[in-house]
Amino acid sequence: MNTEFLEALKDLEKEKGITVEVLLEAIEAALLSAYKRNFGSLQNASVHIDRETGDFKVYSQRVVVDNVDDSRLEISLEEARSVNPSYELGDVVDTEVTPRNFGRIAAQTAKQVVVQRIREAERNIIYEEFANREGDIINGVVQRVEQKNVYIELGKTEAVLAPSEQMPGENYHQGMRLKAYIIEVRKTTKGPQIMVSRTHPGLLKRLFEMEVPELHEGVIELKAVAREAGYRSKIAVYSRDENVDPVGACVGPKGMRVQTIVNELNGEKIDIIKWDPDPSKFVAASLSPAKVVAVEVWEEEKVARVIVPDYQLSLAIGKEGQNARLAAKLTNWKIDIKSESQMEEIYKQEGYTEYYQEDYAE
Repeated sequence: MNTEFLEALKDLEKEKGITVEVLLEAIEAALLSAYKRNFGSLQNASVHIDRETGDFKVYSQRVVVDNVDDSRLEISLEEARSVNPSYELGDVVDTEVTPRNFGRIAAQTAKQVVVQRIREAERNIIYEEFANREGDIINGVVQRVEQKNVYIELGKTEAVLAPSEQMPGENYHQGMRLKAYIIEVRKTTKGPQIMVSRTHPGLLKRLFEMEVPELHEGVIELKAVAREAGYRSKIAVYSRDENVDPVGACVGPKGMRVQTIVNELNGEKIDIIKWDPDPSKFVAASLSPAKVVAVEVWEEEKVARVIVPDYQLSLAIGKEGQNARLAAKLTNWKIDIKSESQMEEIYKQEGYTEYYQEDYAE
């Protein structure tokens, strides 16, 4: 070791952000392990690197005692005072024991330690960068597909798209560019593991924030998202400015904004609904594209009974109940859908001759 080596460590400090002192302490610890492994594992020892010259020395450490039982670990008071008269019982005496051929081992060990610390530092930098981006979108290129896991290249690292986070019917191939939502960043011995999703509702939210300036600026607020990835989604939006139509802003001129998102999600249908503080109006709107005649709400139980024209019943429920299911997720209300003829029967049984009607169409 020499001053050139110390200068190289200082350059690394500037480039990688690893302090010289941290590197030197790590090298000292590694050299101590190498010494014990090759020369004297049964004795106490320490390694010191001179911070000015870069020279290193190995010292054996022996405790000052009255009676020496093991000369590798202990030294008599008389012998210790021959080195330095100030030594007392219980003090530790350092004696240099640097082997003549230890230089080659020291150089190899130092190189290994520095390379390892650089890798650790780079991994930590990448981890910190992506740990702060949980809940954000990444844009990458599919690198490979292994055991149904899709690995997406992100420059210095890669993200993993697990089978459970992949969209139904979506085929992934090498070189394919796609956007995904960061759901978790894990710290592992091999570096950060970035888990992403194509099915998370957050992906839809972020895509709209990217495409709709009013959302990014805060003029429009995205109140709720309900998603069945690959099939259909519903979002509820609200405008803080009465002059800005939240639905129109999300749809965009000639539907261009929402169509960009639909294309990114491979044709997933998206219903954009105007959020309303009145639960009955919000529940009615959530069943779009079905038209609603009336809504009865029980606020404490968060239950709503929705009445639709007979010919709209199947549309309101949706294929395999999808529309009703998404509306319930979006509003966080339990929704019971009845047709007009079904309600007439119910009201007759309850002794009413008619039920309240209101046009909920936007």
